[in-house]
Amino acid sequence: MARRHLIGLLLATEEDWPTAFEALLRRLGPIRFRGETHEFVTERVVHEPFDLRYKPRYQLIIDRLAWWYDVPREWLKKLALMDEVYLLNNPFTFQAMEKHSAYCALMRLGIKVPETWLIPHKLPPDNPRYVPMAERYSPEFDLDFVAEHVGYPLYMKPFDGGMWVGVTRIDSSEELHRSYDESGERLMHLQAAVDDFDVFTRSLSIGPQTRVMQYDPSADGHYRYIVGDDFLPPELMHEVETIGRLVNAFFRWEFNSCEVIVKDGEAHPIDYANASPDMALVSLHYYFPWAIQALAAWCLYCTATDRKVGVYQPTRDYFAIGDTDLTYDEKLERYRELADAYFETEAFEEFLAEALPHLEQTMVEYVESPEFDELIVQIIRTEEPEEKQERLIARSRSAVAAWASDCRAQRAFC
Repeated sequence: MARRHLIGLLLATEEDWPTAFEALLRRLGPIRFRGETHEFVTERVVHEPFDLRYKPRYQLIIDRLAWWYDVPREWLKKLALMDEVYLLNNPFTFQAMEKHSAYCALMRLGIKVPETWLIPHKLPPDNPRYVPMAERYSPEFDLDFVAEHVGYPLYMKPFDGGMWVGVTRIDSSEELHRSYDESGERLMHLQAAVDDFDVFTRSLSIGPQTRVMQYDPSADGHYRYIVGDDFLPPELMHEVETIGRLVNAFFRWEFNSCEVIVKDGEAHPIDYANASPDMALVSLHYYFPWAIQALAAWCLYCTATDRKVGVYQPTRDYFAIGDTDLTYDEKLERYRELADAYFETEAFEEFLAEALPHLEQTMVEYVESPEFDELIVQIIRTEEPEEKQERLIARSRSAVAAWASDCRAQRAFC
């Protein structure tokens, strides 16, 4: 008898990747691994009152909502602590380890994060106790002094980040004070800009799988990912990929993206706490099929092998390396070893070879099908302005067809 695994999809308003994920799992059907048959079923999670002692039916949940909505966040915490439901991502570290904490951790690990300062709120908390406390312990500070120490140009950005909201490029004292005045009650960082860079990258990581993509943040939202594999030399590609995996293993994030700017042969991570990384068909285009099959592969591995949820961080293992006199390259390789151990990379690759040798071919056949073409048209007709629809439909069709063609050429599918 087959073992049945229920995967919950905790969603906001997105329809593209969940529909594609569900379709791919249906096409894959049951799989065989180490003598057992496994069946996988998905269910979209609804939000209801819950008894803290109830037993959930889900074995794994893909979380795309709890980072901003309290009800599912607390539900996921209960599932992790009491029921060991496997979660993508860890609700504890994404709540506690926002961008500020992530910067601090990677600085200690020796990663080349740009110069960054935290500055107090422009508007204080609305609390009657604040005024007497501030009179004693919160003296006025020199904002220009901080900015000069960071160096112009710089960016002012919220300490917890999210969807580029509140991020401002600043080139002068006048712009600095205007942006600070506008920040209101938001707690902000000042971070040095990395100008005249060679390459801006965004890496999408799902479990031990990482796809480093060239990225143009100044382009229109649907045209930021640039297709190609030759934008970094092999050693820098390895470094950028390792940074992404280090971040995810350190924080116990398994579905995350990481932005790294490469300049003069050095990799500078600037944004790597993304609780709901970009999975949109119209923006990922060529890379969308890879993202869906990578997500399916990791979810099936975690459920079929009964992988246990990692709630707590073994930070000392990483700090023990970061605090040594090892060279930067030596530290990176040690971090990668820890990441591979956490993600069980070798065992995962063995699982793919035995249980999912047909995964990529199944994905190719799906994106070449009328079913997937209908999804493209439906999503774009529903979500995009009318004046953009025909152009985006044509671009999406062309991009996924190119991906499928490349896969067929590389793998010699029949």
